[in-house]
Amino acid sequence: MLEQYLPILVFLVLALLIGVVALAINRLVAPRNPDPEKLSPYESGFEAFEDARMRFDVRYYLVAILFIIFDLEIAFLFPWSVVLDEMGATGFVAMAIFLGILVIGFVYEWKKGALEWE
Repeated sequence: MLEQYLPILVFLVLALLIGVVALAINRLVAPRNPDPEKLSPYESGFEAFEDARMRFDVRYYLVAILFIIFDLEIAFLFPWSVVLDEMGATGFVAMAIFLGILVIGFVYEWKKGALEWE
């Protein structure tokens, strides 16, 4: 029974070994002179110039939501395109409806000005 777990043990040992070797190579090869820009604190792409509890513009979150939406769209498009021949017209219509809903959301965000950054 324990011999069934041997491949898992080998996998874990190899994963640990690869991680340790990668960290050791990094220690040996990486430069040790970071510039001040790399060490500077930043928050959401800009220098912190006020209180840590300041409010962010809503458009920052809208852009993040748009990224997630279109990332998920691509994640659904790849498997759909592979099996489109098997699904036929029903699959095509279902994906057309899905893309239509996403386009409506995209146009709404565009009209609201979420894509305009000042």
